[in-house]
Amino acid sequence: MIDIHCHILPGIDDGAKHTEESVQMAKSAVSQGITTIIATPHHLNGSYDNYKDDIITAVDQLNNRLQDEAVPLTILPGQETRINGEMLTDLEAGHLLPLNESSGYLFVELPSNHVPRYTTQLMFDLQLQGIKPIIVHPERNKEIMENPNILYDLVSNGTLTQLTAASIAGKFGKKIKKLSLQLVEANLTHFIATDAHNVTTRGFVMQEAHSVIKDEFGTETLFWLMENSQYLVNGENVIGDVPERIKKRKILGIF
Repeated sequence: MIDIHCHILPGIDDGAKHTEESVQMAKSAVSQGITTIIATPHHLNGSYDNYKDDIITAVDQLNNRLQDEAVPLTILPGQETRINGEMLTDLEAGHLLPLNESSGYLFVELPSNHVPRYTTQLMFDLQLQGIKPIIVHPERNKEIMENPNILYDLVSNGTLTQLTAASIAGKFGKKIKKLSLQLVEANLTHFIATDAHNVTTRGFVMQEAHSVIKDEFGTETLFWLMENSQYLVNGENVIGDVPERIKKRKILGIF
């Protein structure tokens, strides 16, 4: 199993504080059946700057430590970049790091409370440069929660999305869990990942999320989401059905 979003690198953002905690997280991931993790430290989110070359170095160091500890887990390089108007320039300058370095997929993190007006244009411009943008945890964005059609428009134009396992498992509350399942049902997401930061408050709950997906949508949907992570790591095209608008539930005969 592959986890494409995780803050396992030590001491560089709000994830693992030190290498010992990184090793603890790695062992916890293995217990969940995870064999490969893409390390995605925050970049340009107001508190942390983690550039491509530094991340690659940190990944190599952690892989060496895990090998020494005989932990059967492979770490790949990635980055979680807060959306900003300079992303194309930073990409050209080599500051941004696509997932697994050469896959062509790039994480984009939205602010928690809104979707910037330039988002649609930026997602289009990234695609023109051969980059496949992936909006991370859209189910936790306040504006998307209030108007999911914002996400429908983005996905319809080629943007991909990644849900957090903890959201699906209900760890962020019933409302976020409901929206997460609606996004799966409407073909508005393509990946599930842990976004794990530690082994306590923000740990690995992939197995629990997978159980929910299997119960709600069946084994085929679960396998499709898992396969997409493998396609991403391989730099292959991700598969997705035609996106749909989230249907409003009918209550007492009234929409």
